[in-house]
Amino acid sequence: MSEQDLHFANPPIVEAVVDIECDFAADFNLKSIEESLRQTFVGTYPKTQTRLLQEFSFAMKPGEPVGRSARQALQAFQFLHDDSKQLVQARTTGYSFNRLAPYSSLDEYLPEIQRTWNLYRAVANPIQIRAVQLRYINRILLPMPDGQLDLDLYFRNGPRLPEGSDLTFNGFLNQSSAVERETGYLVTTVLTAEQPQESKLPIIFDVTVRAVVGTDPADWGWLEATMRSLRGLKNRVFVNTLKQACLNLFQ
Repeated sequence: MSEQDLHFANPPIVEAVVDIECDFAADFNLKSIEESLRQTFVGTYPKTQTRLLQEFSFAMKPGEPVGRSARQALQAFQFLHDDSKQLVQARTTGYSFNRLAPYSSLDEYLPEIQRTWNLYRAVANPIQIRAVQLRYINRILLPMPDGQLDLDLYFRNGPRLPEGSDLTFNGFLNQSSAVERETGYLVTTVLTAEQPQESKLPIIFDVTVRAVVGTDPADWGWLEATMRSLRGLKNRVFVNTLKQACLNLFQ
């Protein structure tokens, strides 16, 4: 199934992310190439942010005060377009391309992904690609006339309550992970509800598809083919999770 088959007038995607995980030389240091990365991306992505990872640990021993320690480490440099709707990330573990709504199609963004990946590759010099991942975060507004909602109208395999119970949902979080037998691709889905807004219930449907590989970072043909294949799997998961009544909401 192609992404054209999923063309909607009002697509529910709020963010799409392409992650390329890499292996580097033993002496690779993201901080040391910060200025080179800035100069590389400043023309199209003039705004820069730094992402830090903070870790806290606590140790308790009988009769002693609680020991506390904190560690802060560089996680990524983010390079944002003027409107902040599109960004490239140089991470300690690889490269990412993020696109916020409005999102059109992977086909439209592939030339920019190729261009920025090659720019990143020239500076960071990864020695191997070890995983490629696509993540699509969808926000679906389900109508709740009179404050009532039957989830079975919209989801093929959505959340369920025990039959015969006098229960009503006030929230849910469904997560699943699977492997596609033919390709070995990994799939993770998350379905959860946000707080109701007026007469609608916002549902987050998060789909991640991942290929674990080992290949040459310079082989763009293989990389593009893998992203397209992952996109096809994402599409199948999407349409086989939602019923037609839900898909109609995006027209």
